[in-house]
Amino acid sequence: MIFAVILLFIAFLLIGIPISLVLAITSISYLLMADMTTLLSSAPQKMFSGLDNFGLLAIPLFMLAGELMNGGGITKRLVGFAKVFIGHYRGGLAYVAVVANMFLASILGSANAQAAMMSKVMVPEMEKEGYSREFSSAITLASSIVAPVIPPSMLFIIYGTLTGASIADLFMAGIIPGFMLGIGFIIVIGMMNHKQQFPKSEKASFNTFIKSFVRVLPAMLIPFTIIFGILGGVFTPTESAAIACVIAFVIGFVYRELKLKMLPTILVNTVVNTATISFLIVTANLFGFIIAYEQIPQLVAESMLNLSDNPLVFLLLVNIFLLLIGTVLDGIAALIILVPVMMPLLATYQIDPVHFGVIICINLTIGLLTPPVGTGLFIVSSIADVKFERLVKAIMPFLGMAILVLLILTYWEDAVMWIPNLYKD
Repeated sequence: MIFAVILLFIAFLLIGIPISLVLAITSISYLLMADMTTLLSSAPQKMFSGLDNFGLLAIPLFMLAGELMNGGGITKRLVGFAKVFIGHYRGGLAYVAVVANMFLASILGSANAQAAMMSKVMVPEMEKEGYSREFSSAITLASSIVAPVIPPSMLFIIYGTLTGASIADLFMAGIIPGFMLGIGFIIVIGMMNHKQQFPKSEKASFNTFIKSFVRVLPAMLIPFTIIFGILGGVFTPTESAAIACVIAFVIGFVYRELKLKMLPTILVNTVVNTATISFLIVTANLFGFIIAYEQIPQLVAESMLNLSDNPLVFLLLVNIFLLLIGTVLDGIAALIILVPVMMPLLATYQIDPVHFGVIICINLTIGLLTPPVGTGLFIVSSIADVKFERLVKAIMPFLGMAILVLLILTYWEDAVMWIPNLYKD
């Protein structure tokens, strides 16, 4: 029975049905095929229970904060400051794309949203300076994957609610990995720059630098408030999301770019994006019930233990498996489906849930860059008007670096856990 459902699941994915609908259809099909119609009446309750978690409230709040920052000109000033700061070096705009994405990661928390927004901003600007459209699109997409790693992160919020792991610890654990990814991409650009001699911009004057720094200071209040507020125990991650909304709202009016007439559009965008994620969570929760009923987590645990009882080998197998899953399945959906399957194994292999959360979230985020179904590839290909196959070729050096960083973080636990442990001490 479960094999028929899996085949149905794969078939629906291949014909392009949205993943949330695939999860809903296959779940209901299983209940009907297994003659479990009595459980259909409790399905709505099961779906609702997936959303009945205070931690998930941070998702719409952080989305609202991101919309307010975009509308209030905060995003534009962050990118402008990055350009003034390092744009004059050879290959400067490529470095700006990475640094600007690291700034914005603390605002949006969504790689797809960030890739879409930055493709509109950076790709035309880089083309004017003499960069190829393929390279401009590739570096913009690659550097956007730091968004789900540097706090705040929707993936960390969802993982925390699924496992009971501290969302605050997950946020803190993502800081060093996020910077490692950014530095890794900068190294790739430097190696390519040595061979290709990228263009450079004129150096900004000292007065221009000071003015840009002063303009961006209010914008930097939000990431600092989120990080240090949580570190200091002033508020929870969910409360920090609400504070971020208030600060973004005030700063938008201080910059005189956020208008009251823009608020309906901002609120509608937030509601639509939140509804999309919420529907995915509830359908994945129903699908997770079927996985648990069929005792798939226990079967996976037994299979893994039969292969090896070494935690290092287990982590390698998990990474390979998730990299393959990330090529065909959306990161949030994969997280919701797979985490309940893998959680029982963490205690057996003595792996810290926070460390594992960072590994799995980075791994699934890399799937945005990976053909054939990497959603980030399709988004940037469409917005930047670059052929899909050319973008895939251009992204390969950055994809290789991302996988290398993932492996380092997998086997160097202290790099992930240093800040959370420091905070606990």
